[in-house]
Amino acid sequence: MRAAIYDGPGEISVEEVPRPEIESPGDAIVRVTHTAVCGSDLWFYRGDSDREAGSRVGHEPMGIVEEVGDDVVSVEPGDRVFAPFVVSCGECEFCRKGLHTSCVNGGGWGGDNGGAQGEFVRSPHADGTLVKVPDRVADDEDVLRSILPLTDVMGTGHHAAVNAGVGQGDACAVVGDGAVGLCGVLAARRLGARRIVAVGHHPDRLAQAEAFGATDTVDGSGDTDAVERVHELTNGGVDHVLECVGAASAMETATGICRPGGTVGYVGVPHGMDAGVDLFDFFGDNISLSGGVAPVRAYADELLADVVGGTLDPGPVFTETVDLDGVPEGYEMMAEREAVKVLVKPHE
Repeated sequence: MRAAIYDGPGEISVEEVPRPEIESPGDAIVRVTHTAVCGSDLWFYRGDSDREAGSRVGHEPMGIVEEVGDDVVSVEPGDRVFAPFVVSCGECEFCRKGLHTSCVNGGGWGGDNGGAQGEFVRSPHADGTLVKVPDRVADDEDVLRSILPLTDVMGTGHHAAVNAGVGQGDACAVVGDGAVGLCGVLAARRLGARRIVAVGHHPDRLAQAEAFGATDTVDGSGDTDAVERVHELTNGGVDHVLECVGAASAMETATGICRPGGTVGYVGVPHGMDAGVDLFDFFGDNISLSGGVAPVRAYADELLADVVGGTLDPGPVFTETVDLDGVPEGYEMMAEREAVKVLVKPHE
């Protein structure tokens, strides 16, 4: 089979690699029909985080089950499925409490299970990891495009909104206009927020945030003071802030626009925080900080129901589509901010 390989900073290739095989009775082999390039992939691509050269990449698979191990009961060959960005058993104490990212039997998608930016993956713990797409929409390309973000960015944006405490009638702000931030806007609207202020640096993405339900947008590029502008719009800030970037500057913005006693729900992968985050603002204003890596499997079923029901559509976060050979270009487009998120179809 063919798969995308990380060759070093700025270098992605597509090469022939061994096709994964069933290794355990709980495994399933999935032919990947849809996957994506993630913003977190850019950290190793830019050389900002370590990754072993020669490793397979990708963590957002959707496809058709080809083969299952003897113990698998939830899916069978021919089923359309998607998988969260981490493997989880569904049975340990953390999975049972909805914290699948801390699964004691969990793992990722790199290595010998395939890497999701390739033609096939092996899913360990298939019953705990794979989510079956209803048969009635299993071949509806428009719906599948909207389901794919549930592998990561939609569930992550939702995790930010949940941890920020967004509820019916609330006013909130979303810091970040990437795919996660845009999905955070969708999540806040889904949870009933009456006012959603989207803060970012790209007019086209902020326009999409508005299309997703943001009532106000703040472009923090140039000379605009985003904190000051949000305070003007909201008469002093908001009680619920979604931090969807992970940079120190984004966390400072989130803290600056959060009212005393409010909550920052953070899901951005931390980076650029070598100097640390000043906790005094949190302490002085009794601001709560809640979040972390999103257990998207915990949210998959409820979000899937809304996508299939037509009330949730994160599909527009994909602004470019490539085949497997186009994955290197997809990374470059995202690194250069020419695409919000790139959809990959390995079998086209």
